[in-house]
Amino acid sequence: MSILLIAGSPSERSRSAALLESVGQRLAGRGALVERLHIRNLNPQALLLADFGHPTVVGAAEQVARARVLVVATPVYKAAYSGVLKVFLDLLPQTALKGKTVLPLATGGSPHHMLALDYALRPVLQSLGAKHILPGIYATDAQVALTPEGAYHVQDEISARLDDAVQVLVTETLRPTHAPASAQFAPVHFSQVRCSV
Repeated sequence: MSILLIAGSPSERSRSAALLESVGQRLAGRGALVERLHIRNLNPQALLLADFGHPTVVGAAEQVARARVLVVATPVYKAAYSGVLKVFLDLLPQTALKGKTVLPLATGGSPHHMLALDYALRPVLQSLGAKHILPGIYATDAQVALTPEGAYHVQDEISARLDDAVQVLVTETLRPTHAPASAQFAPVHFSQVRCSV
């Protein structure tokens, strides 16, 4: 059982990828098995021509099928998520996200595009059968700033929201369904029970 980080940016380096990697580091630090899928690395002709049988598309769909949790990151262009992410989601089977939990992440130039998560991406994730979609996290360019060294720095407010989302994923989604024997209380004989009135 794993967590799949899906990078939906057409760029090799992007703010949305930095946000995604920040979540990945938090999850890995808590012992989660994390896999990555960069849609831009899939065969572009296979994506555009909807070649379901192409090895890169098949491999990506298998990664989605294996994952229990998906973290999907995208830049917002013209009030919608990226075209490469749309093309990829269109190639997935209709029930590809059945039983899965999804954390959507997005970045954009201004706060005006934050509703793209709820009004553009969320309906598609629901139509693919996602069991639970966590509240999305949207960051502006100023909140994921490019440093003079060429790296991206996630602002404290966004970092705190990422911490909260990872906490929810770990405690509510990835926790074992049955507590191990070592975590259960030892049986107590009736003669040892004390009560006061």
